[in-house]
Amino acid sequence: MKLLKSVSLFVIASLLLGSCKSNSEKNEETASVETSSLASEKGLKDYYADYFPIGVAVSPRSLEGESAELIRAEFNSLTAENVMKMGVIHPEMDRFNWGPADAIANFAKENNLKLRGHNLVWHQQAGPWIFTTEDGKTVGKEELYQRMKAHIDSVVGRYKGTIYAWDVVNEAISDKPDEFLRKSEWLDIAGEEFIMKAFEYAHEADPDAKLYYNDYNAIIPEKRDRIYKLLKMLIDNDVPIDGVGIQGHWSIFSPTETELREAMDLYASLGLDIQITELDVSLYQWEKERRELRQGESDEFTPELEARQKEKYDMFFRVFRDYKDQLTGVTFWNVSDRYSWLDHYPVEGRKNYPLLFDEDYKRKSAYDAVAHFEDTNETEKQ
Repeated sequence: MKLLKSVSLFVIASLLLGSCKSNSEKNEETASVETSSLASEKGLKDYYADYFPIGVAVSPRSLEGESAELIRAEFNSLTAENVMKMGVIHPEMDRFNWGPADAIANFAKENNLKLRGHNLVWHQQAGPWIFTTEDGKTVGKEELYQRMKAHIDSVVGRYKGTIYAWDVVNEAISDKPDEFLRKSEWLDIAGEEFIMKAFEYAHEADPDAKLYYNDYNAIIPEKRDRIYKLLKMLIDNDVPIDGVGIQGHWSIFSPTETELREAMDLYASLGLDIQITELDVSLYQWEKERRELRQGESDEFTPELEARQKEKYDMFFRVFRDYKDQLTGVTFWNVSDRYSWLDHYPVEGRKNYPLLFDEDYKRKSAYDAVAHFEDTNETEKQ
């Protein structure tokens, strides 16, 4: 009887102790179970293991907490959203800001993720030091090339062996139908040759890195044809270019399947690799110029908009799978709807929901359209 009484008291005490666990301990246990469950599920990278890497654009902050767990579970490639751009990583001629970029590079290495570099030469976020002398005058072409080379040597050299591909030149084609190249300080000082030099310097700094030209609206016929013209010019001049990056900043309105396939065929005809480098699917019509939020303008994510977004994602990835021999990567621009650059551009404060994961890092219905496809009976490439 004494033994039974002792056992009963022990059981009661254990139950009481269990019920008195702190909320933080319970939360930690719950989080541990959720993390384990997330890690055990198939992610995008697994569904597309036989097709192409699935990447995501990140900041150092997104490599923490739930966001980091989602990245590990779903993706196998990273791109630095901002911290490798010249203005951030090289703000002054003799000063580099390596910390944020190193954080992303280290996370990629620790988690066995591929890493893309974005970007080396761009008309925005270039760092004013590269175009002007100490007394404020515009530098000459040769001085500009020396500064460009020093920048590329330093940045590409630092991540040699870690970054497998670079967006070397970004958005050099004009948006104006009657112009070929975009007006910029690069073009004003050096002419179109600056594009060739950038690729030459990048190749010298890391001969094993894949080198890409990257641009938006690359599916729209009039701009597509001018991008093709530039790529053909580079190839004809034996410039070391490996591929074209199509910035997939698209929407539920465009592009059409026909436009996408025609562009993929045109770029593939050059023998270049193709990557979708900045994929998101906006709920709004494309606008280039910034503007204020209009009174009464809604940013609600309605069931109708969700259905249209799902349909568009389904079409995009069906086409992507058809081009798996030419397509060497698809990268989403940001992790989830909790943060998107489209929340601030072109309309500051207008919430957008352009990704496959919602504000709580949960899979949206569009995720199912992308991930759950039949490997057989795929649409034949047209």
